[in-house]
Order: sequence, then C-alpha cells, then structure tokens
Amino acid sequence: MKLLKNKKVTFVALLAILAVLSTQSVSAMHIMEGYLPLFWCIFWFAVFLPFFVVGLMRIKKIVAEDPNSKTMLALSGAFIFILSSLKIPSVTGSSSHPTGVGLGTAMFGPSVISVLGTICLLFQALLLAHGGLTTLGANAFSMAVVGPFVGFAVYKFSRSLKLSKPVSLFLCATIADLATYATTSLQLGLVFPDPTTGFVGSTIKFFGVFLITQIPIAIVEGLLTVIFYNLISENVTEREGLFL
Repeated sequence: MKLLKNKKVTFVALLAILAVLSTQSVSAMHIMEGYLPLFWCIFWFAVFLPFFVVGLMRIKKIVAEDPNSKTMLALSGAFIFILSSLKIPSVTGSSSHPTGVGLGTAMFGPSVISVLGTICLLFQALLLAHGGLTTLGANAFSMAVVGPFVGFAVYKFSRSLKLSKPVSLFLCATIADLATYATTSLQLGLVFPDPTTGFVGSTIKFFGVFLITQIPIAIVEGLLTVIFYNLISENVTEREGLFL
C-alpha cells in the first residue's frame, strides 16, 4: 500500500511539474482572448450555458446522495486542470494539449464535466493566460461539452460491447480529446472562412494545423487516464456513480 501511495504521489507530482514548465507563451488550442468577434463570443456562451446549469444540478444531486463524492469530483477537476494546462509545441509552430475530461466523464457523466471543465478553463485564463474570458463560452463548449458528451457516448457504447473498463476509458479519453479539437476547428472555421473553399475548407485547414501532434497526444492522454484509473480502482471501492 505504501508503494502504491508513493506511485500516486510521484505521478501527480510529475503532472504538476509538467504543467508549470509548459506555461510558456505560445499559441494554444484554447481560443485566445480577443480572437473571436463579440457576436461569436456571445453566441457560444449562450449555447454553452444550458449545459453548465444542468451540470450544476447534477453535481448538487450527486453530492446530496453521497457527500464522499466531493473528493472524487475534486480529483476529476484537478486531472482536467493539469492535463489541459500542458502546452505541447506543434510542428506547425502552434501548440496542442490534452483535455483530461475522460476520467471525470466516466465517473460522473458528461454534464458534470461541463462545470468542472469550465472552472478549469476560467482559472487557466486568469492565472496562465491560457484561453480567455471573452472566449470562455467557445472554449467551454468544445472542451467541457462536446468532448465529454462524445467521449461518454463512446464509453457507453464500448461497455455495451463488453469491452473492459480500462479499454472503454482509453477510447473515451482519446476520442473526447479529438472531438474537442474538431469542434474548435469548426468554431474557427465559422469565424474565418477560406476565401476560396469557405467554411468547410477553413475548418479542415484549422484541424490540419493540429492534427499531426494531436493524434499521438490523444493516445497518450488515453493511456494516462487508464493509469490514473488503475490507481483509483486499487484504492477506492467502486460504488454507484463511480465509473458508470
């Protein structure tokens, strides 16, 4: 047990160190402050807001049913914050990063991550200049709504096929990551259509900017999520609501 605890501390410490070292000023996949026109900032915030409200209600219900779930909610939020704070340089001169939403999605469902992910994005915008306040709605919709909901659908489908929880969780985290990037590319494509190929061509170009580095990052995120799942499952007795 002592060895297991040491492994857990080392794993979390490593992620924290990587997060600190990776806060250099580069163009990140979170849409930067001032990058979107006011109309689109308001539009994406309005689209995102209902998911956030439903998520708050879901968290309230979970905590009322099991007060001990606060610990796992906090752990899920910390996992999202640390992984999504990592900025990994891309061969295109921009950068990519994991999202970290797969773990909490499998634990509590996607609506909860709409809240946890948004809180993480808010603190990243304020403390790390990662993303922005005016673009919070757009970033939250891609990373805290679309990613978790797509990942959850993949997770449930994988479980229905009788795949193991680690395999299902790997697929959930990996595809949720890629879905987030696809959504952000779509958001940018809407705002900056290509003069020749329009919205579709622009979206494909934006996604292509990050695709080369994002696929391996998504796979690594899936593996890290499974590792963290193994650490949790060895220390916490699985109960209703934990890893659905």
